[in-house]
This record gives sequence, C-alpha cells and structure tokens, in this order.
Amino acid sequence: MQKPKRRRGPAIQAVIPTRGYGRHCVRETPGMTGRLVYSALQSLDGFLEDVDGRFDWGTPDVELHGYINALEGGIGTHLYGRRMYEVMTYWETVGDGPDVAPVEAAYGRLWRALDKVVYSTTLPEAATPRTRLERTFDPDALRAMKSVADRDLSIGGPDVAGHAFRAGLVDDVHLFVFPVVLGGGKPAVPRDVALQLELVHARTFGSGVVHLHHRVRTD
Repeated sequence: MQKPKRRRGPAIQAVIPTRGYGRHCVRETPGMTGRLVYSALQSLDGFLEDVDGRFDWGTPDVELHGYINALEGGIGTHLYGRRMYEVMTYWETVGDGPDVAPVEAAYGRLWRALDKVVYSTTLPEAATPRTRLERTFDPDALRAMKSVADRDLSIGGPDVAGHAFRAGLVDDVHLFVFPVVLGGGKPAVPRDVALQLELVHARTFGSGVVHLHHRVRTD
C-alpha cells in the first residue's frame, strides 16, 4: 500500500477468518481441515471500488481495525491476485514507531508472520518473505491445500476469489458494509456465481459499518 495516500481500505480485505473472535467464529470440531474465507469492505450497493478505482471511503477506524486484528488469529495463509498483493505489501514495512497507530503496527506484525500465495502471470518475483508465486489458479491444488491446513486460508481480491467461488471452494463470506453508496465500480462479490448462504453473525460498529458473516451452504 502507498502510505502517503492512506489507502488502508482494501489493505485489510483479506483478513477475516471464521474463528478467533467470539464463539460464533470458533471451529467446534477438532481435526477439521482449513476453511477458505473471502472478505471484503464494500459499499451499501455492493462495490469495493468506485468507478475510478478508489477505495479511500472504506478506511476502517480504530474500533473496526482492532476487531479485524483480533480475527486474524484464525488465518494461516493469505491468497492474493497481483493487484491485491501489491497493495498488501505495505504491511511488510509498517513498524512500531511513534507515528504509527497501535492497531496498524499490530496488524503489520500479524501480516508479516503469515504465509502468502500470489497468483500472477506477470509478476517477476515475490517482494516479501514467506511468499510463494503461482502462475495459474489451480482449483485442485487449492483443494489439496485446504485438506492439509491446520488453520484457515483467506483469499483476497474479487478476481482471484471469483475463481475460487466458481470452483465451489469458498466456505465463508465476510462483508463489512460501509454506509456509503458509490453508484458503480467493481463488485465485491462475483456477479456470475449463485450461492445459498447462512447468516452466522452480524455486528454494527459505531461508525455505522455492519459486519455480516455468512457461511456457504452445501446442502
């Protein structure tokens, strides 16, 4: 992320796990394999970017950022497309200086400790440690990753997440709905995928943001 522009919104779009914050997020059955989580900060009309590609309207305040940090404990691996990864590399450089908010410094530490997989045909090499570069999205390979994972995986960015949705690999959807209408832009959820969802949890924050956690139904 480019720090001077304060583009923090999508920089935490991929961190919402299914466990780690309250009983509604805890995996209750020991030995279960990793779940794949998709999350997005979105407008009321369903977009994560406006028509100009901006997302500064989605900057989380301290309360929301702290909540997201607490949720991070359930994630072991982040999966990204190139654009989201390049935004997220900002967190590799966030330190603990006096000019850094504590919630940001805490998230930086969390992000650096996680494994990352980047799907890109054009990225020459990964710019961060603990990062593997994949040239193609292979549903079978991701299914195998889930089967051996002892922690959940998150997938960030609507384009690469669209592949996972279409392959039936997404288990949980977390949307943080901001009280703003953009009128157009990039949809937060793929428009060519039909899903049956079960509402697991909802919370409203002081800023008016509403967190909706849905689980994808398989019945």
